[in-house]
Amino acid sequence: MIAEITCPSPSGEIEVIPSKSVAHRLLICAALSDKPTEIVCPAESLDIAATARCLSSLGAEIKNQDGVYSVSPIKRRTEAFLSCGESGSTLRFLIPVAAALGGDVTFTGEGRLPERPVSPLVECLSLRGASIDYNGTLPLTAHGGLRGGRFTLPGNISSQFISGLIFALPLLEENSEIDITGKIESLSYIKMTLDAVHTFGIKAEMDGNKIKIPGNQKYISPGRLTVEGDWSNAAFWLCLGALSEEGITVHGLKYDSVQGDRAVIDILTRFGAEVTRSDAGITVRKKPLSAVRIDASEIPDLVPVLSVVAAVSNGETRITGAGRLRIKESDRIESTVNMLLSLGAYAEAEPNGIRIFGKKKLSGGRVNSENDHRIAMSAAIAAAASDGAVTVHGAEAVRKSYGDFYEKYAHLGAVINKKEE
Repeated sequence: MIAEITCPSPSGEIEVIPSKSVAHRLLICAALSDKPTEIVCPAESLDIAATARCLSSLGAEIKNQDGVYSVSPIKRRTEAFLSCGESGSTLRFLIPVAAALGGDVTFTGEGRLPERPVSPLVECLSLRGASIDYNGTLPLTAHGGLRGGRFTLPGNISSQFISGLIFALPLLEENSEIDITGKIESLSYIKMTLDAVHTFGIKAEMDGNKIKIPGNQKYISPGRLTVEGDWSNAAFWLCLGALSEEGITVHGLKYDSVQGDRAVIDILTRFGAEVTRSDAGITVRKKPLSAVRIDASEIPDLVPVLSVVAAVSNGETRITGAGRLRIKESDRIESTVNMLLSLGAYAEAEPNGIRIFGKKKLSGGRVNSENDHRIAMSAAIAAAASDGAVTVHGAEAVRKSYGDFYEKYAHLGAVINKKEE
């Protein structure tokens, strides 16, 4: 799909959608627990749907009615076929779970997912008895056999590996310890997983680079839960506010959330935007913007949309700590730079980040989303800083995380014309 977008005067208020990252985690815990759970999550997302679908394939019964997921616990199967779509979280969270539950569980994926790395996780599981057929790409088949004990993983490849272990290890008979080597990146996502399992009565404690998890535990359903607002997707509207004379107000965010992407507020303040917090929500309004330096090691998902703000901020913004972006839905360093260049910005890719040289206004232009939801949404937001229209090819990529993104954007003043490619 092609979307042609203009947005000369964005303004208004918007309710944030539930957190995709939290929803993944609560669905998995619910499927592993002792009795049915209701999870309130009124959001359209292909990634959340992938996790629900895969848990159903493992033997859970999951129904979604009017944004409420009813989840009955997994009844183990001897065989299962899990289609993960393009969801890296689904794949990496559930490989250890499958190895702990047993049976023959085959994982497949679409887009770039078969190319995204899982070898460190497979090697770690194999050292503790798991039998896994994997030749460097999907499909992958786990046959069970996982035993507790000591698990060692690097901290700078994917926090999802560690989260997958946190879900699985309480199910084993033996006590376990996860030893994370090197610098831990995306620590907030590990804390998010620990919060989720704690909500279901699981004991798992992190001390420095070690996580201790007793064996032979049971997930205890709390009955009904509501997924908190998503800082990652709210960032698009908050950054839109930094480009808006009248400002954008976002409702439904938890200020003390463990979501690392809440850092967007501090970064926009450093850029020079006016940020006002209240019990009702967060309002961001345009002020003179100046370049900043951003360490993205804890906030990689924010890089594309913050790059749009940087492109119209005076001076040189340098983003570092973003090397893992090269193995996302696209090579997100290159696709972000390509997006900016297509819109008349000045930007250069570096091995581990991006340099952006600000100017007063973007020109607009044509952007290839490269089937990456965050590139499609960031390009759309850039229309508010452009003299001309922004035309996004592959605009349907937003469905991965934010199904009604364009409808919400239109509510804030964007004019969007869609057509099939």
